[in-house]
Amino acid sequence: MTRKLTIALAGNPNSGKTTIFNRLTGTRQHVGNYPGVTVEKKQGRCRHGGVDLEVVDLPGTYSLTAYSVEELVAREFIVDQKPDVLVDIIDAANLERNLYLAVQFMELGARLVLAFNMSDVAKARGIEFDLPQLSRLLGAPIVPTVGSKGQGTGELLDEVLRVAARTEPVERRQVHYGPEIEEEIARLQDLLEAEGGAGHKFDARWLAIKLLEDDRQVREIIGDEGILRRAAESIRHLAAIFGDRPEIVIAGRRYGFISGACQETVRLTVETRHTLSDKIDAVLINQVIGLPIFLVLMYLVFHLTFTLGEYPMGWLEGLFGWLGGAIARLWPPGSDSIVKSLLVDGIIGGVGGVISFLPNILLLFMAIAFLEDSGYMARSAFLMDRLMHRIGLHGRSFIPMLIGFGCSIPAILATRTLEGRRDRLTTMLVLPLMSCGARLTIYALIIPAFFAERWRAPMLWLIYLIGIALAVACAKLLRITVLRGEAPPFVMELPLYRLPTLRGLLIHMWDRSWMYLRKAGTVILLISVVLWALTSFPRKTAFDRDYDGEAAGARAAWLAPHDGPADPGASPDARKARYEKRLEALAHARRAEELAYTVAGRIGHGLEPALRPLGFDWRIGTALIGALAAKEVFVAQMGIVFAAGSHQAGSEALRTRLQASYTPLQAFCVMLFCLISAPCVATAVVTRKESGAWKWAALQFGGLTALAYAITLGVYQVGRLVS
Repeated sequence: MTRKLTIALAGNPNSGKTTIFNRLTGTRQHVGNYPGVTVEKKQGRCRHGGVDLEVVDLPGTYSLTAYSVEELVAREFIVDQKPDVLVDIIDAANLERNLYLAVQFMELGARLVLAFNMSDVAKARGIEFDLPQLSRLLGAPIVPTVGSKGQGTGELLDEVLRVAARTEPVERRQVHYGPEIEEEIARLQDLLEAEGGAGHKFDARWLAIKLLEDDRQVREIIGDEGILRRAAESIRHLAAIFGDRPEIVIAGRRYGFISGACQETVRLTVETRHTLSDKIDAVLINQVIGLPIFLVLMYLVFHLTFTLGEYPMGWLEGLFGWLGGAIARLWPPGSDSIVKSLLVDGIIGGVGGVISFLPNILLLFMAIAFLEDSGYMARSAFLMDRLMHRIGLHGRSFIPMLIGFGCSIPAILATRTLEGRRDRLTTMLVLPLMSCGARLTIYALIIPAFFAERWRAPMLWLIYLIGIALAVACAKLLRITVLRGEAPPFVMELPLYRLPTLRGLLIHMWDRSWMYLRKAGTVILLISVVLWALTSFPRKTAFDRDYDGEAAGARAAWLAPHDGPADPGASPDARKARYEKRLEALAHARRAEELAYTVAGRIGHGLEPALRPLGFDWRIGTALIGALAAKEVFVAQMGIVFAAGSHQAGSEALRTRLQASYTPLQAFCVMLFCLISAPCVATAVVTRKESGAWKWAALQFGGLTALAYAITLGVYQVGRLVS
């Protein structure tokens, strides 16, 4: 019979755990969620040495103290499922920080194998290990690996099989916490064993330590009021001795154990005293110049997005304009075909208008991917850590916010890495204030239409900064009201700087842009057709004005004799220009009357009294409704509204019509409202799923909309007074 073993992969985030998991399992893996929680569960299979291995990728975590869902899931899986071997993936270049989790596994009594991953990076930094001695000190075999290259994975599996084959009990390595703490541990351990704690799935000493660390889940597991009272007394006693909470002292003793082990077994060469990363960090995360550098880099990203994206965007606009004209020419001139209107105004005008902004999206995602892959994004989070602490969060919360520049949905999913439910809820509630790629299409339409070229990058930069400032302010408000409470401890980890590979950048850019294109080809296509129908039906046949008669009168005035009474003294060119302007005004008035009669027009006119104080008319109102499904639909809807009856496509034509209809102040207020207001429906659904309750999604949806209305109202009314 074929032997089967279960091995669990654990480790800190950014330790390369997922890379090794993928190397081991290849395509034979599947992803789901752990029962009852939103934490991702990855499982896969591989075969080595004639043994079938079930490989479980545990959530990345820094410790086994119950500060987060990920830590609880990892801890409960190890204790309840009892994997045959636990493999701790360690970033060898950041050894002391990563060994903290390994020490906790060691105390838990797990059958442990340590994989010193990224050992090539450690070697390049001048770090040398005495692996046999370190293995003896930690009581676990150590295997050097380079997960990105597949080096050491075979040796790792060999060691896993050897550890699994051992029949003797695991020899526990224990950290000595000093006489005072050890005395309290012994007292609690005796009580636990006397009350049957020794028969529990957890070790009695481990439970005693967790009680001193004030672990909430362990308190619930124990339940015995006598033991809990004794633990509370021990905590007060130790706090009086050390002047700090016992969990802080215990963590310090663990790091002392790690430091001692590393002092004996790790040697740093002279070259590592001032590494290149240290020299770069001295500038980029400097307390004085670090933040200005970050702002300048973001400004350059937005400048690049507009300047380089202008040419391919113009090519796409020309392509869709040509396509719309070619399809329109399939019908006789002046034809009022519904099919032609659907194809030209609905599909090409809607979807084509959105796809035209793809170059801007690609460039933005490329720039963000470069900053992420190089290691700078983690530095920006570190840079913001002091500010984030002032609002009740830590710098790690800034990472999902930065991801939110691409899309709010993966950003909300990224809050799973945060410690504590309050941090996760606060971050996900304010995430929509970070301008996602979908909102970029709105800015890319409006900014070139109303602002000179030299002001385009600053305007985009300003919109993004407003979103960040509002997110910070709202997070502070939440942490002092509905989500008040102390933030859990956290250590910020700074990965090494790396030069991103072109292949990696292209993959990251395409993955995110493909989501945008897929949405354009599915959701936006469907919504564009629906919005076209709403803006086309019912059709008005009897008009309030005789547009044909007025057009005929204008033509007669143009063709009247030069010295006639119609326009004495005017040149032929001036009279022709006046005639064409009159025809354009009549066509615009007729389209407005037709649209007002449609379903969308009636809805928009119904909303107009509430939107007029913001500077919005009924057309903007209908576009805002469509944007609830997907923010890009705002552009599609405006294209459909302003193209109705004209059979013209292209963002440049739409910008011309917007310039004729609105002022720069109104345009800025539209961008401001779209930045702040309710997120798309998909974001609200993900918020509900990740928060576990509709009330949080409703607070996000309604609260942001109310905030958008109040701020836009103030900006527009003040702007009118000063302009």
